[in-house]
This record gives sequence, C-alpha cells and structure tokens, in this order.
Amino acid sequence: MTPYDRAHAAMEADPENEAARLAVYDRLADAELFLLLESEPEDEDITPQLFETEEGDFVLAFDLEERLAEFVGEPAPYAALPGRVIAQHLAGEGVGLGINLGVADSAMLLPPEALEWLSHTLTHAPQPAAARPVAFDAPGLSPAILGLLLPAFEAKFDQLAGLASHALLGGVTYEDGRRGHVLAVIGAPEAAQPGIAKAMGEALTFSGLEAGELDVTFLGEDDPAAQVLLEKALVLHLPEREEEEVQELKPTMPGMDPSKPPILR
Repeated sequence: MTPYDRAHAAMEADPENEAARLAVYDRLADAELFLLLESEPEDEDITPQLFETEEGDFVLAFDLEERLAEFVGEPAPYAALPGRVIAQHLAGEGVGLGINLGVADSAMLLPPEALEWLSHTLTHAPQPAAARPVAFDAPGLSPAILGLLLPAFEAKFDQLAGLASHALLGGVTYEDGRRGHVLAVIGAPEAAQPGIAKAMGEALTFSGLEAGELDVTFLGEDDPAAQVLLEKALVLHLPEREEEEVQELKPTMPGMDPSKPPILR
C-alpha cells in the first residue's frame, strides 16, 4: 500500500475523524502522481485528458504508474507530477481530480472546491521571528495531541530523509515570558532549512489541531541548546537517505526535470 492508500483506509475506517481526512490531503500533496494526458507533450506543455461526468469535469491521476496502466489498458501519455503541483494548476479552473479510479480501494473524486482549498492551504508559509529562549523543558502536550501531531511529523520526515539527523520536540520559555513549544531540527544544512520549516508547518496544519502553534528552529549537533533539549525533549528520528543506483539517463517525462516545471493547458 502507498502512503495515500493507508491514509485513505484510515479515513474510511473513521469517517468522522477530521485528522484522518486532513491526512489524506497531506499525503496527496506530497505524492508523485501520474496524470493522464490527452496527447503526447509538446515541449513543456501538457494537456490533461478531461472526463465529463454528471458531477462535473475531472482529470485523472494515479499514485502508481502500474495503476494508470491498468486503468487505460494500453500505452498512454502521462506526466509525473507532485500532487501539490496538480492542485495548484487546477485550482480556479472548475475541474476536479479523480484519484485511482477503478483500480484501487483508495479511489476518490476531489471536486474543484477541494482542490482550491488544498492549493490555498499549501501556499501558507512560516513567518520568521526572533526570540531568546531562557529555558527548555519536556513538551507539555497531552497524549491525544501527540497522537495527532507525531504521525503528521513522521509523514513529512519520510520526505526529508537525509536532510537532518533528528528533531527535538520540547517546551520553551522565552525572555519575554512567553511559553510554547519548539521543534529543533538538528544538523540540517542551511539551504534545506526553509523547505523543512514549510514541511513542518504543513504537518501542523494537516494534523487536525485547531489553532496549533509551533516554533521551528535549527541547531547544530554541538549547540548548547541542543544538548539541553536532548535531555528533556522528545527525540524524533529522521530516516536516512537510501543510496540509489546512479542513473546516467536524464529524465525526459514532463515534470521529472525540476529545472523545467511543466505548463498545464
């Protein structure tokens, strides 16, 4: 099962669970989806195949290439794109998105308004701030809140493999007396820090916590603050990056070259 399959199954098992529903959107945003095209791409322009239904117009995508092949039953043009990119391009177009239709239990139709909500949610970015911490302690979060927050973090950690060694979730008191919670990411290179901060912000948004707030900071292994946090905080380990076989061939399918983002028509 794919991460999206598991999230969808959890939602189906508990349809009244808001966190489970949000997790489905989160997994879709992070997934690489295979979008069925009307024709072979022309340069970087791609035209998704449009399906007219009683519920409106939809384009179709699948979270496994094999599922797309099973659906069409013959060779067909497609583009491999992150779910967030598809949502952002379709938002405002009055077109919905069908996922895994006819080939998996995780089949789902996302209407245009759902794509607009997802695209808008994904545009949120963390706000930089400066504050001086004066004390750290254990996270003052209930088991219920941790039960929502940790799975959301772990799902994002899978996307951040190799970018940091671990993260420390703890309580913090600042010089001005404000108390809160901090997630200190250890060992992340500076270039990766904005992306990690945004991913952690999305994890909080899609966790289902209402009015949740979390400060994200970045520390080195030998930073004194990291040493203090390590004694009191909850340690969250990030997966190591798996060594992949070096490929000499450059990606040719639309959406596979990060230097040439595709244009949806």
